Amino acid sequence: MADIVTFVPQAELDADANMAGFIDLCRTKLSVFGQSLVFEEDSWDVSDTLQRKGKHSAERLVFSNLETSNQRPRVMMSEPFRSFAKSYMRYQHAMKPTLNVAGRMTALRALEAALLEAGASDPVHTNSHVLNRAAQLLNERLGGATAYRTAGQLEMVADFLCDNGLLAVPTRWRNPLKRPSDSVRVGKEADERRAEKMPSHTVLDALPKVFGLATEPADVLVSSATAILCSAPDRINEVLLLPVDCEVRKKQSDSDDAYGLRWWPAKGAEPMVKWIIPSMTSVVEEAIKKIRTVTDEARQVAKWYEKNPKKLYLTTETEHLRKQEWLSMSEVTEVIFADPVDRNAAGAWCKTNKVPKEKRGNKAYVRFADVESAVLKDLPRGFPTVHGATGLKYSDAMFVIQRNALAVSKPRIRCVIEPIGHPHIHNRLGARSETGVQSIFDRCGLYEPDGSPIRVHTHQFRHYLNTLAQAGGMSQLDIAKWSGRKDVRQNRFYDHETPDAIVARIRTAVGDDTRMFGPLAAGPRAALITRDEFARLKVPTAHTTDFGYCIHDYVMSPCQMHRDCLNCGEQVCVKGLEEKEKRIRQAHAEATRLLAMAERAETEGEFGASEWVEHHRVQLARVTALLEILDDPAVPRGAIIQLMPADIPSRLDHAAEARVLLLAPVKVESSRVPPMSEEATA
Repeated sequence: MADIVTFVPQAELDADANMAGFIDLCRTKLSVFGQSLVFEEDSWDVSDTLQRKGKHSAERLVFSNLETSNQRPRVMMSEPFRSFAKSYMRYQHAMKPTLNVAGRMTALRALEAALLEAGASDPVHTNSHVLNRAAQLLNERLGGATAYRTAGQLEMVADFLCDNGLLAVPTRWRNPLKRPSDSVRVGKEADERRAEKMPSHTVLDALPKVFGLATEPADVLVSSATAILCSAPDRINEVLLLPVDCEVRKKQSDSDDAYGLRWWPAKGAEPMVKWIIPSMTSVVEEAIKKIRTVTDEARQVAKWYEKNPKKLYLTTETEHLRKQEWLSMSEVTEVIFADPVDRNAAGAWCKTNKVPKEKRGNKAYVRFADVESAVLKDLPRGFPTVHGATGLKYSDAMFVIQRNALAVSKPRIRCVIEPIGHPHIHNRLGARSETGVQSIFDRCGLYEPDGSPIRVHTHQFRHYLNTLAQAGGMSQLDIAKWSGRKDVRQNRFYDHETPDAIVARIRTAVGDDTRMFGPLAAGPRAALITRDEFARLKVPTAHTTDFGYCIHDYVMSPCQMHRDCLNCGEQVCVKGLEEKEKRIRQAHAEATRLLAMAERAETEGEFGASEWVEHHRVQLARVTALLEILDDPAVPRGAIIQLMPADIPSRLDHAAEARVLLLAPVKVESSRVPPMSEEATA
């Protein structure tokens, strides 16, 4: 592990001198991103430091400017900002390492662009005006949530410059971009946000068809991986790191065997077995079988290289070529390619891999040793291990293929293997349909109703299954465990239950005293209408609140109890919603504290304290009654709870009471005047 070197600014030096010292420290004394890193280069290969699950391509930091960051050719940042950007990226990764270095880099690019607009790219001249312009650039180029997070990285850069004496004029700056709200469930924006997170009905209808029709290796692998994603809320990098022996079967005494898959969660949870629901068991079993069939040969190649790390893999038919010093182009073709290729393919491969040729008449020959060396150099980075954290080897990995096995226009390389990464999956789920790369849906002739290509992201299936679990009443702890999360609070970001679904769930409990507690539980027993009709009348709509759901119909009247939900008769709570129950308990603790303060004030004789004591006692009793129902083990999870409306006088009642006080006669005690004496009268 590299030694940590901390930069300490000198108070007696100006910002320029401190900046020079900071850059020199990062250039000469830090070893973050590797001892062999050339600081002056504008493109750093940091693949050995940043190993992300499911991504196996080279990870590079390119110090290009904002305008050309996604273009070719790229234009690099101007000096002296470029040296600061390199130093900042290296220093911050030592102090606050992260896999999301792209956010830091984008924030630096925006800051450099804003400085150039102000006249120079020297970071010591950063000020509030420059930072506000940089945030504006981010907001123009990025989506709402991404812009907010990246502006947060910009705020970290500003704090770093100010804290370390690297600004000519010390400036404190805060991110001006608002965090996008994801708690509102109603309205056009909420519907659009929900649609972005969830797979469409067209996708859900098309996937089973593709799974049954797929015959090409790429289509089989992608459709099978998607089938696994539809069986449990998994991340794609977790699927791509499944071991080949991932299946688990557990004997059940009273039913069929339980079936599950071994997982290594991506974000810190412990290794686990995710059990598959019976309705999806046969689908997942078939998907695993299909994947193994396509990838078996690649695992054999990997296992051979593990035993023979310095030798070229040859099939039984080509093993005799190992004894030859020279190979002809036709023999190179037999060694390298697993599929039929044209006569020039071997020569092109030799040229690409810098294998020297020797002409003998009209034929070209290459040394077997040179071919062997070129192939061994072409094995994936880190071989024989796919992922260092889990220790998974290529020979034990489920998703490993021979080079180009999934490529459309490139021949499959027999003796070189590679892991299946995110692009292999995403591109075939429609990510590049508009640029001519066919998806598994395109190849099966399946499109959206309007004729546009079908497109889906792998993470949408995770959102979809979490939403189904929420709607089905699964506990928050079970949802978190099923999804491989360490914190149940993360569940809310994956809950996209629609207002209609919430209303339907409340309506189904109306009149059912085993699932509903409160006035709505006492539905008319001898009603002349059905329970569904009664429920629709009693619960016309619903929206989320801090403690549960409000069923007030705003079409009829505005809210008369604004921000006083716990005293409202139209507030319903659902047992099992941990976040909302937590807020109810916080309200109970607050009411207890306020009552104690009011009672203390009453004891000390403060004016008006007795009225506050009475108010807080009523409030505490109400919240306590609600908690007693929530904590009652006889009340099932998912039960709908509604308290009787609080007896709170209306504004008209308050006005009437005030009028009575105004009109009441005032009693004035007259002082007794002693009668005059007779002498005084005279």
